[in-house]
Amino acid sequence: MPVWLREHSWRQTLTAVYLSLPLRGARATPANIFCSEQYLKVSIPPFLFEAVLYAPIDDTNSTAKIGNGNIFFTLYKKEPAMWDSLTLANADKEKLQYLRENAVLKAQEKAKQETEAKKVTKQEHKKYALEATMKLEEAERKRIEDLKERERQKVAEELELWKNQQKDGDKYKSIQKKEELHQEVEPLKERKNENINKTRIPNEATSKTRLKSTRGHGSCSIFSQNLKEEQLPAPRVAATIKVNFTPRVFPTALRESRVAEEEEWLHKQAEARRIINSDLSELEDLKEEEKNPDWLKDKGNKMFAMGDYLGAVNAYNLAVRLNNKLPLLYLNRAACHLKLRNLHKAIEDSSKALELLTPPVPDNEKARVKAHVRRGTAFCQLELYTEGLQDYEAALKIDPRDKNIEKDAEKIRHLIQGTVQSS
Repeated sequence: MPVWLREHSWRQTLTAVYLSLPLRGARATPANIFCSEQYLKVSIPPFLFEAVLYAPIDDTNSTAKIGNGNIFFTLYKKEPAMWDSLTLANADKEKLQYLRENAVLKAQEKAKQETEAKKVTKQEHKKYALEATMKLEEAERKRIEDLKERERQKVAEELELWKNQQKDGDKYKSIQKKEELHQEVEPLKERKNENINKTRIPNEATSKTRLKSTRGHGSCSIFSQNLKEEQLPAPRVAATIKVNFTPRVFPTALRESRVAEEEEWLHKQAEARRIINSDLSELEDLKEEEKNPDWLKDKGNKMFAMGDYLGAVNAYNLAVRLNNKLPLLYLNRAACHLKLRNLHKAIEDSSKALELLTPPVPDNEKARVKAHVRRGTAFCQLELYTEGLQDYEAALKIDPRDKNIEKDAEKIRHLIQGTVQSS
């Protein structure tokens, strides 16, 4: 049997009714509220509140805010008037049943109309997108054809220019060859004349010198002298040099390796092996790559992208058990908890990631922004808007150029102001 909520307070003006309904520790969502022109229902098992209103209201513009253990309704009247009471008095069961059924039918009809309208709008958007895409493709095709035509004309002009240059070059080469032949013929003629003159008038001085050089036997040649033999050094003694190489885990040479990253990887592997050998006996059946925190993190990222949030959480949980010093594991697991509505766990993981992302340096700015935003989102979904606003403002201090974070922070400020005014 449901527990009827009888405690409520209300006040009115000529145009609106303000109703406050305590929740008694229950947690409400917009899905628990049903409102029509003359019927209001709040169903939070085991609690139930039902009211057949005194007069019709504008259910489209009316609002409901959930916060601080209460639901605040703002119901706008269709006709300005002062009501004698919140609900109809002296209404029999048949009339109440008729009003309930009529409200449900109207809500179903309205939902059906909204669905049809959305379908029509979606079809129109698809049609518009298709037409726009066809126009863009036509414009792109025309642009490519124009570009090809311009390139073709350009190549034709360059080819014509090259042909003209080749013709001019051939003419110039033929003229140059003729000039070179003419220059070569003239020296040959001059040399021929000189040789003829030399044969006719022999040189007496040269003939005398040739005769003198043949006379005598006391001449000495440089090749007839005795050369001293050079003293060569003795050959070196042969020896063997032994080279011992330091054993390395990685096959690459030291000059090609990145020592810092390799040492970090080895440290992670040693830490993982220590944990597995110490108290995680259930991990013995896992494959070797499944015992690697980095491999598990990549596996969780793929599952998150596919929408398998529970699988991603399990992968991150195992990676955290193997290595609890990686802030990205907590940061990614917080995103999964947000999707699964595990808000308190999302806050814990975001806080742990912020603890590990110390000291704050430019390399971890993006990770710190994500941690603040995810924790702030979880706070806001828990209706702790003040704490959520603090995280969003901290993210803005790190990255003041992010317009999306600035917009979300402004929305949270408006929510805080609205909650204060309604209370």
